[in-house]
Amino acid sequence: MDDKIILYGADWCPDCHRSRDLLDSLKIKYTYFDIDSDSKIKNKMLEITNNLNVIPTIILPDGQILQEPSNKELLKALNLSDVSNNQDNQTVHDLIIIGAGPASLSAAVYTTRERIETLILEKAVIGGMAAVTDMIDNYPGFEEGVSGLELSEHLEKQAERFGAKIEYNEVKSINLKSSGLKTVQLIDNQELVAKAVLIATGSDYKKVNVPGEVEYLSKGVHYCATCDGAFYRDRKIAVIGGGNSAIQEALFLTRFASHIDLIVRSTLKASDVLIERINQLVDEGKITIHLDTVPLSFNGDGKMISSLSLQNNKTNNKFELVVDGIFVFVGLDPNSKFLKSSDVRLDDRGFIITNENLQTNIDGVFAAGDIRSGATMQIASAVGEGATAALKIRQYLED
Repeated sequence: MDDKIILYGADWCPDCHRSRDLLDSLKIKYTYFDIDSDSKIKNKMLEITNNLNVIPTIILPDGQILQEPSNKELLKALNLSDVSNNQDNQTVHDLIIIGAGPASLSAAVYTTRERIETLILEKAVIGGMAAVTDMIDNYPGFEEGVSGLELSEHLEKQAERFGAKIEYNEVKSINLKSSGLKTVQLIDNQELVAKAVLIATGSDYKKVNVPGEVEYLSKGVHYCATCDGAFYRDRKIAVIGGGNSAIQEALFLTRFASHIDLIVRSTLKASDVLIERINQLVDEGKITIHLDTVPLSFNGDGKMISSLSLQNNKTNNKFELVVDGIFVFVGLDPNSKFLKSSDVRLDDRGFIITNENLQTNIDGVFAAGDIRSGATMQIASAVGEGATAALKIRQYLED
């Protein structure tokens, strides 16, 4: 009687994939109709369901109609309620991706197109650090550049179009079950189970760790120019850092600030193009560069920043700059603290160690993007790694 089961769905529908995967895993035969392939198919489904346009719609041999059933509801209707994908009767996801940056979303586009049911967990912002980058000039295909927010929105919509499901939640730990399945523990103590996991949590801004930095966070101390730069129209600000990110953010902040002091620990280590642009603004008097200089403290009245204490590394001369705001861009720290209690191997800086297949030391747990040891910290590379990881995950699941 199995072959009399009819399932109406669509390739973009994650719940349709979930129901099909459950039936496939139990080797239950069914006939699948894609409602997007022919209007007659959709009309037939609407006729059967009294115009309830919900998928998946499943017609059982006894005439029972199920619409968007959970796995538990479908198993019960099939008189298989004692059958489960694991001992705890939890849904077993094909793939859980932790983080929703460019690497994650790129991977999800590939996995969902391959009918790998994919759940993405994000604790903060879809797009990660890319989403708060003002302008990305070196992403292939955008000759005039593209804003980080726009690129992130496109990636998100593309992943969701193919069926990726995105949920806001924070992961507390990852553990390996004796069965080989992976458990993902959330901060609300909910436990999810998956056949494979992709960690793509990226990195976060480093701190300079001087007095006043924590005290004046968001009271004059910032780590995101696109988020907070507009608060400093016609104000004097300092930017700390000498790499590509610091120079890019300083250039962006010239849209608002009356003057910028650029504080560089040693020498500028940005690309030649960025150094040329920053030097033009130095010549125009919009930016002053302080080389071989480190911050000693961030000073204020308890409510807002008022000045920055500095020291020249070569002369040991100490001096103070009066500023209205300070933006810090001194590098990145991996978002891997949640892995401390797991068995995932990290390098000495906290980045995840992977092999040539982007797999960690734990079978079925992969990593891609800025969280991975040896990553280039470039958006284009993260997108490429996400695609590569997706293909390796597909091979892993097939095996």
